[in-house]
Amino acid sequence: MRMASLGTVAIAGGIGLRPLSAADQTPAPGARKMGVALLGLGRYSAGQLGPALRETGLCRLAGVITGSPGKADQWARDFGLPKDCLYNYENMDRIADNRAIDIVYVVTPPGIHRDFAVRAAKAGKHVISEKPMATTVADCDAMIAACAEAKVKLSIGYRLHFDPYHRELMRLARDRDFGAFRKMTGDRGFVAKSRSWRIDKVLAGGGPMMDLGIYVIHGACMAADGATPVTVSAREEPKTDPALFNEVEETMRWRMEFANGAVCDAVSSYSHNSDRFRAEGDRGWFDLREHAFTYKGIGCVTSRGPLHYDPPINQQAAQMDDFADCILTGRDTPVPGELGRRDIRILAAIYEAARTGGAVRV
Repeated sequence: MRMASLGTVAIAGGIGLRPLSAADQTPAPGARKMGVALLGLGRYSAGQLGPALRETGLCRLAGVITGSPGKADQWARDFGLPKDCLYNYENMDRIADNRAIDIVYVVTPPGIHRDFAVRAAKAGKHVISEKPMATTVADCDAMIAACAEAKVKLSIGYRLHFDPYHRELMRLARDRDFGAFRKMTGDRGFVAKSRSWRIDKVLAGGGPMMDLGIYVIHGACMAADGATPVTVSAREEPKTDPALFNEVEETMRWRMEFANGAVCDAVSSYSHNSDRFRAEGDRGWFDLREHAFTYKGIGCVTSRGPLHYDPPINQQAAQMDDFADCILTGRDTPVPGELGRRDIRILAAIYEAARTGGAVRV
């Protein structure tokens, strides 16, 4: 399949960047687009995935699965979906008979990812699970096993693997332009003022660590050239609103240590606004100092100058098109279930370290 550049790059100081590429947004002659069904029509589906599916070239919205009949009807009107492509959580297994649907994208709270992913796999559909993959390693294992048994592909919604700034971070880690990144710092948080599924222990699996800290974990592993930390330590900060955060942490600070001596010190919080990540090597540094993990508007400066990509890409469209290309060509996804499982394993170790007050091996 032909590949197309995601865009051009300009950088002060002239770091040698290769063009970024993703699946061409023009299907091969005679090929049909992969049909995606969104399972869960909350804010992420409505605000990001639905609009992204209007920009994809290799896949399209082919159905919805929701507990709200009103939402299903609205999506049918907005996207021209036929009635037989609208499902609820009780009858979703009937998608096995719908040849228009190839992929189910699970966009529910993570505490119920496992059940829906397993059902989608048993229906013979490829699966994307939004991050975090699940709330326990055992659930990740069940999802991976179900997809393997059904001979369908499983991918995790790690959109930043397709973002040019984060791709450049991975390239720098691999090619060692700045040497090995030995010191990393990250901070991601927002102010949560009301009760939602994000602070429901059963649905979310935890608080800001699960929702926001996973981005810093993933960024640190990118900067470590894909390595997994060997030990973690952590401390939960005192709660400023214990009535609201009665089930989960409000703020967590943690450290990850890698086998090569690299360390990452980080914080995730529901009591302050922040979105930063920095990696430092012997010969330079890479600083996502503004909107480090957001959908757009990422600000990046390096020791050789600012980094800027133009035009910006739609991360979600690139992510879904890449998965469609994996299905069409038979190649492996760069964001498989095993990657999601790795991050849940790290998160579990961080929570254990906070509980015990000691370092925990991953």
